[in-house]
Amino acid sequence: MPSERTPLRAAVVGTGGIVSGSHLPALREQSGRVRLVGAVDVDEGRLADFLGEAGDGVSGYPGLTEMLAAEEPDLVLIGTPPAFHAEQAVASLRAGAWVLCEKPLCLSLAEYDTIAEAEGDGTGGPYASVVFQHRYGSGALHARELLRAGELGTPLVAHCQTTWHRDAGYYSVPWRGRWETEGGGPTMGHGIHQMDLLLHLLGEWSEIRAMAGRLVHDVESEDVSTALVRFESGAMATVVNSVLSPDEVSRIRIDCTDATVELTHLYGYGNDDWAYTPAPHAREQQERTSHWHTPAADVPSSHKAQLDGFLDAMEKGERPPGSGRDARRTLEFLAALYKSAFTGAPVHQGEIAAQDPFYRAMHGNHPDWAPKEQR
Repeated sequence: MPSERTPLRAAVVGTGGIVSGSHLPALREQSGRVRLVGAVDVDEGRLADFLGEAGDGVSGYPGLTEMLAAEEPDLVLIGTPPAFHAEQAVASLRAGAWVLCEKPLCLSLAEYDTIAEAEGDGTGGPYASVVFQHRYGSGALHARELLRAGELGTPLVAHCQTTWHRDAGYYSVPWRGRWETEGGGPTMGHGIHQMDLLLHLLGEWSEIRAMAGRLVHDVESEDVSTALVRFESGAMATVVNSVLSPDEVSRIRIDCTDATVELTHLYGYGNDDWAYTPAPHAREQQERTSHWHTPAADVPSSHKAQLDGFLDAMEKGERPPGSGRDARRTLEFLAALYKSAFTGAPVHQGEIAAQDPFYRAMHGNHPDWAPKEQR
């Protein structure tokens, strides 16, 4: 267990919309287990606004180092732009704090392995986990249990879709659309949630073939990507990520031998967003199919749901979900998608080793995609 203090002491790094709108309410709902004591932001006005919203007992700091020394938090929640995630996660871990960081946890597999080196020795933490809140709704938990138990039959065909819309104003924020500061386009910054959920449901992937393009936006990274994926189970999937789509939707569909399970939502789901369709031969097997539908308890996908599980792990001194090899698999999947899209060749799991240019950066120093100063 990281600390005998109850409640645990938490701090946030970055006080923008994702922290004030998602992390702060989640912390409030867990107030019996964790207490916010510190907040870090380089923007004095934004920090002051956040402190006013957070209430008494929360101290503000202009830098992470000062906050870690003064507050000695048990938990650090990171909501800064992606380029800062790795450095801030490593500093927090080395100070003895557990880390829950907004996606992406870092910008490359190389950065991920640096974070892993800064974690505890495997017995009690501290550990770093990435925010993949879609894993934690009751609908996803139920679907994963059914799939893992073989209740829906053998997974065969899947579809993973994140088709959103972002205009030029969205990319006027200086760090967006640039490899060095965002790490990638909708593959890295938007579709990562649905792709992580797909992997969470279907398990290990084995091969990916992909394409990417800049069809509308004048950015360094892509604004659309597509992929064909083969899983170790033999199942095959299509993946689409876009910020060009007026009709916005997030969707996962998995066709199994005995049923189709489908999730349709946008930025978060409840139980009603999941649907189960029995195959013709299974429609009369009511004893078997009656429990396929989502459970009565409805836990929406949310930061609160993930924080709940994260605090459970902290209190037990166990590695939390969405960390370690589990989180690295999703990042490796993204790196493989980029490598396949940019080289035109299929990529297999485990192929991107330390000497591979796609290990160091998602653009892989490809002449058509890397920033000009790095080509």
